[in-house]
Amino acid sequence: MNILSVTQLTEQIKQTLTNYFDQIQIQGEIGNLTDHTSGHCYFTLKDSNASIKCVLFKGVRAKLSNITLKTDMQVIVTGNLSIYESRGEYQIICSNIKEDGIGNLAIKFEKLKEKLKEKGYFNSNIKKDIPKFPKKIALITSSSGAALKDMKFVANRRWNLVKFVIFDTLVQGNEAKYMIAKNIKAADSMGFDIIVLARGGGSLEDLWAFNEEIVIEAIYQAKTPIVSAIGHEIDTPLSDFASDLRAPTPSACMEMILPDQNEWLMKLSDLLDNINNAEYKNLLKLKEMLDSMKSKIGFFRFNFQNLNKQLDSMKNTLNHTMSVFLNHKIDATKNLARDLHFNHKNIYPARMQNIYLLKYALHNSFATFISKKTNYTKEELDSKFYIFLNNKYQNIENLKLLLNARDPKNQHKKGYAQITINNKILSLNEVKKGDTITLSDGITSKEAKIL
Repeated sequence: MNILSVTQLTEQIKQTLTNYFDQIQIQGEIGNLTDHTSGHCYFTLKDSNASIKCVLFKGVRAKLSNITLKTDMQVIVTGNLSIYESRGEYQIICSNIKEDGIGNLAIKFEKLKEKLKEKGYFNSNIKKDIPKFPKKIALITSSSGAALKDMKFVANRRWNLVKFVIFDTLVQGNEAKYMIAKNIKAADSMGFDIIVLARGGGSLEDLWAFNEEIVIEAIYQAKTPIVSAIGHEIDTPLSDFASDLRAPTPSACMEMILPDQNEWLMKLSDLLDNINNAEYKNLLKLKEMLDSMKSKIGFFRFNFQNLNKQLDSMKNTLNHTMSVFLNHKIDATKNLARDLHFNHKNIYPARMQNIYLLKYALHNSFATFISKKTNYTKEELDSKFYIFLNNKYQNIENLKLLLNARDPKNQHKKGYAQITINNKILSLNEVKKGDTITLSDGITSKEAKIL
């Protein structure tokens, strides 16, 4: 067996492919379309199970002015199979391209979109609000992808207070959908503020994992707000419709969900200036109030000092007056004590002598009265005493009747009234013309003038 070099083997394979697959026609869908600055066009022709690279050189492309190549376009490519030796890749060198209707993946995308829409996964009224100041964000992306680096770069520049937890995830291939759905559920159970689904750009088939129903359902059931940042701005996987926020690119996602620290620093600076200005004004106002209170306190202190002097003067005057008054009362008390002592010493014996003399006289009078009346019995004395009291009682009753008869209150019943001038009772003949008199019946008083 001959030992071949890599170049020799590649040459043999190229010759075999060129001879066997000359002028072939292939039907498929365009993906990964790239317009090179040289004028050449590179793309992938694919179906649901396989793909092959194609090259449309500048000269051939100029002849195909009736067609504009687009991603997801269904085409029929005519060309021959060749090998690109330096990479060991086989490719189709295109000689003609014509459009063959809408791509299969595009049709599948529209059908799946309509199905999930009917399930309510895209309803706008179930969208959750994105926190303005997130502290902890889950990034479901490939740890080796450029999208992660771009997001970290923007985040560090924009708001470096946030903490990222990276869930290293397959973002392409048949197994990617299961891993994406699993990591969404895991992140949703860990209390993150936001979950971000991110990957770089690619063809429709490259981004297909984010169109899978299992992924859309996981987004729909999550309690945590989810942001879809898949591909470029022109890429719109179904995760964009199901998520709470759609970001055109991973970098733009960080711009949208993170506050701008420079903007907030300026806001805080303005706020601090406003606070300082307000506090300065408040301090000036308080200073004016304190100065006013200080002047008022000084005024009251001056008055208080004068008042204190006046009180001291009044206190001294009062003490002097009280001292003089007390001394006067002490002297009067001493004089009264002397008078009492003198009266007791001189008047009291004389009064006692008079009392003894009166007692002696009463004793003699009583003895004389008794000696003269000894011929009366007790019954006779009681009878005479009763007659005496009865006579006095009758005299009192007669006086009472006379008094009642002259009482004005009783006289008014007969039409009589009492005449007074300045509360002096007068008879009718004592009243003169022009006098103002008061007529009273004991109950009512009326003034009258004599004409």
